[in-house]
Amino acid sequence: MGKKHIILKTDEELIREREAVEAGVQRAVTAIKPIVKKLANAQVHILASYNNVIVSLTDEDGNVMAWSSSGTLGFRGSKKATPFAASRVAEAVAEKGKTLGVVSVSVFVKGIGSGRESAIRSLASHGLDIRAIQDVTPIPHNGPRPRKPRRV
Repeated sequence: MGKKHIILKTDEELIREREAVEAGVQRAVTAIKPIVKKLANAQVHILASYNNVIVSLTDEDGNVMAWSSSGTLGFRGSKKATPFAASRVAEAVAEKGKTLGVVSVSVFVKGIGSGRESAIRSLASHGLDIRAIQDVTPIPHNGPRPRKPRRV
């Protein structure tokens, strides 16, 4: 097992890390080009796993218009799956959606990560009208009955 090492970061390192995340959000928002097709209604798909959070903005047909993940915003390692990272990712996608003219969204959440609710709250706080929230996490049901064992 060994000794546990506690890493203490200085204030300058924490400030530098926060500035890197803010720069990543700004880079993600300014990277999108306004598309001629304006969307009033859209869908937001949130994939929250134990390791990452991915948020995609699609039209009604499922064509992806904008997306972002916590890794693209500059989060590293175990910080990618935190609720704070999920809210930042949802914020970046909401800003991209604003440039596309999105007003209201239906939210589809998949996965069991810790960033599920914070991503939805961030979408709502950035001015998107949430019409519906649906959980589409796949649930195993152990499948059909197995074949009988082979006798030799």
